[in-house]
Amino acid sequence: MLHILNKEYILNQTNSGVDEKIFQFPEKILQFGTGVLLRGLVDYLVDQGNRRGCYEGRIVVVKSTDGDTSEFASQDNLYTTHIKGIAQGELVDQVLINSSISRVLQSNADWSEVLAAVQQPGLQTIISNTTEVGIQYVPEKIGDSAPASFPGKLLAVLKARYEYFRGSSNTGFVIVPTELVVDNGRLLKEIVLKLAAYNDMPAAFVQWIETENHFCNSLVDRIVPGKPGNLAEQEEKAGYTDKLWIEVEPFLLWAIEGDAHVQSVLGFHKADERMLITPSIVPFREQKLRLLNGSHTAAVPLAYLSGLNTVYECMQDDYMRHFFQEVILREILPTIEKTCPQAASFAQDVLDRFANPFIAHKLISITFQESSKMNARNVRTLTRYFDQFKTPPECMCFGFAAMLLFLKPTRVEDGKYFGTRGEEEYQITDDNIAIFAAHWDTYSSPQQLVERVCADERLWESDLATIPQFAETVAGYLKTLMTSVKDATQLQQPKN
Repeated sequence: MLHILNKEYILNQTNSGVDEKIFQFPEKILQFGTGVLLRGLVDYLVDQGNRRGCYEGRIVVVKSTDGDTSEFASQDNLYTTHIKGIAQGELVDQVLINSSISRVLQSNADWSEVLAAVQQPGLQTIISNTTEVGIQYVPEKIGDSAPASFPGKLLAVLKARYEYFRGSSNTGFVIVPTELVVDNGRLLKEIVLKLAAYNDMPAAFVQWIETENHFCNSLVDRIVPGKPGNLAEQEEKAGYTDKLWIEVEPFLLWAIEGDAHVQSVLGFHKADERMLITPSIVPFREQKLRLLNGSHTAAVPLAYLSGLNTVYECMQDDYMRHFFQEVILREILPTIEKTCPQAASFAQDVLDRFANPFIAHKLISITFQESSKMNARNVRTLTRYFDQFKTPPECMCFGFAAMLLFLKPTRVEDGKYFGTRGEEEYQITDDNIAIFAAHWDTYSSPQQLVERVCADERLWESDLATIPQFAETVAGYLKTLMTSVKDATQLQQPKN
């Protein structure tokens, strides 16, 4: 029978990398959320800081959802982080034991302990990932029990801290939300202050919130698939059982807007150069939006209609691999590299991530809200490319044509739209599908369809019909795609 991963077991393993002194480190972080992204990114970085001697602090985790915390308690809050994937063209397969978490509290059952935790002077950081829905204003009164919303919980925690230290200076927190919302720190601060006003909180306390606490915008990026499908096999190989085992890709990025004080408090950033504390995270958000998300949106409809099903399959297919390379390196990268200093290295990282054999990222899932993503991620790239090179980007034009064909309904039932790939049927999940269906219903030629779609102001932030040669180029590709997707990909061969 295998051992359970816990403190006793791991300290008896000479190669575990976990030193007994780590369990004596003080609690420095209050973390809202037990999800795999936090454990695979934030908690990983804290653990690395502890291992390398640049932090020496542990995390109190607050579980906001229903359910007990016994899985953590039974393992002394230890868990396995299995790093699997491609980095700089090389296969990575590394297993680490994370010992960064000191305890896990359930927000409703253990709320008094949560409030007591902030009485520790050394606890100076609050981190959250409560999903995008978590950062929303909910008018509620703050009392003795746990508030329902995350901003409510945060306000209650700040109030407990303020009252315990009697409003002293230098007793505030560095607060870093990691929810995928633009300007998440600024938004969270606005909601907390609005909620404080709703609760008629004292002016001195409100002033303390504003001046003594640092609400930081942040951007996180790491794919964390979570528990492996072959967990039993992995446990047998490791020699122990672990109900909290997670898999992560090698790549990571955590960009935080902050100053020297934030750098000092978040000392674990020194353990990994991919954790960046900088005056602005805009360049990092821009390069992720354009290179990672934008290339997905430009290429996936074509890949799916070609018969492929995952991003990894695309990178094993000669044509689609070159297509991704062309879109990323030759068409998107030149439009942002002057404003995003790390864009060139990030572009190579993106290609490595797409080639990860351990992540099955389904293409049909990426097509969710395809037209809105095309607008948000790629329209500005199209205009920038033309302004720079005085010609439209060929591969992105081809991808735009494939999107139009992907958004051609062949059946409508109960308000749901379906398209066809060969003899297969797929559901089109796009809020604009009725608009595209109407354009297809009045179809007379590829040129006419493309011109009408490009000029439809309901769809695009810019009038795509005004980009010279764009509609004409897209229409040519659409005509070929409608005859045969295979023939189209043979005709439009990206450069090596």
